[in-house]
Amino acid sequence: MDRVIAKKKWSTKRILTIAGITAIILLIAGSIYFTSGKSKLNVNTDRITVSEIKKGTFQEFIPVNGVVLPVTTIYLDAQEGGRVEEKYVEDGAIMKAGQPILRLSNTDLELGLVTQQTNVYNLLTQMQISRNAAQQNTVNKLNQVTDVDNQYKEAERIYNLNKKLYENKAIGYQDFRKAENDYNYQVEKRRLAQQILSQDSVSTGQQLAQARQSYEGSQNALNVMRKKVGDLIVRAPVDGQLTSLDAEIGQNKNKGERLGQIDITTGFKVRVDIDEHYISRIFTGLMGNFDFAGKNYKLKIKKVFTQVTNGRFQVDMEFVDKVPEGIRRGQTLQIRLALSDETTALLLPKGGFYQQTGGNWIFKVNENGTMAYKVDIQLGRQNPDYYEVLQGLQPGDKVVTSSYENYGNMQELVLKKE
Repeated sequence: MDRVIAKKKWSTKRILTIAGITAIILLIAGSIYFTSGKSKLNVNTDRITVSEIKKGTFQEFIPVNGVVLPVTTIYLDAQEGGRVEEKYVEDGAIMKAGQPILRLSNTDLELGLVTQQTNVYNLLTQMQISRNAAQQNTVNKLNQVTDVDNQYKEAERIYNLNKKLYENKAIGYQDFRKAENDYNYQVEKRRLAQQILSQDSVSTGQQLAQARQSYEGSQNALNVMRKKVGDLIVRAPVDGQLTSLDAEIGQNKNKGERLGQIDITTGFKVRVDIDEHYISRIFTGLMGNFDFAGKNYKLKIKKVFTQVTNGRFQVDMEFVDKVPEGIRRGQTLQIRLALSDETTALLLPKGGFYQQTGGNWIFKVNENGTMAYKVDIQLGRQNPDYYEVLQGLQPGDKVVTSSYENYGNMQELVLKKE
């Protein structure tokens, strides 16, 4: 007799089927969970830089290099062109005002000086001849006036005498009229002689004045020519040190060509090169400082050269309070040029993170230091050491400031130590 066998409820096949379905469901759920959550990356703490946000004094400044120069430099240019014949001193010599530096030769100038001297001597001779002629002419005119005066007096005497004789009927009318006519003639002749003498004196004076002006003009031209020849000897215009002397014996120098310079060594200034990006923010009175021999010194901008060359412009800075002992011309100084006053601000140390974030966000470390997550921030001014934090962080917060180049689009960093 056949027996009914009861069917098992949990067969092996069924169990395997249910287990497979459950595994698939868990896999899908896990995938959904992990893909919908934040992306994470394990990071070794020894390979990153963690910095703390602090509140402190902030000043916007830029690092620049400056070269120490004499406070005043006077350039030596060739006043006249010529050939270098002799050098009296060498580059670096300490000069006194008027001391000769070198001598040039210029045959054209020297020949011109001789010609001008000859012209002046000729004019002087001609002027002396003209003066002698004028004096002789004046003497002749005076002699003529003397003769006329004598004739006038004699005619006047005869006229007065004949007038009395005619009134007394001692002579006839014809004799009286003749005496009267002779007298009137001498009166007119005397007037004309005096007029001629006066005109001759004026004419002589004008001729002598013109001759004198011509002579003085030639003399001035001679003095100028002498100065030109004298300028062939180049002299120090002031006391100072001769530098950058560019002249060798036998070398030809053109008029206006730079020969060297005289540095007045009573003080120093600093010539600074600055990127043209900052030209709108640089003005006289801005302060800077630098370290020298273990001490800090201050500088102040006194002149801004606005001409831009190769993307840079220059300023001159003067020392404030005192000049460092032992500083020398040509020395390079590393200067921190302040663009703002000191203020209190939240300080974020600079780092490589900025290249990937642009300063818009940063990885902030949690309190126990095991995780770092993205936070939005806003940065303001900056200097070579710090950014000014405007929003997103508080004093005491710790952030990752090293490069984010290998983090991709990660939202969180898992911080672990090896």
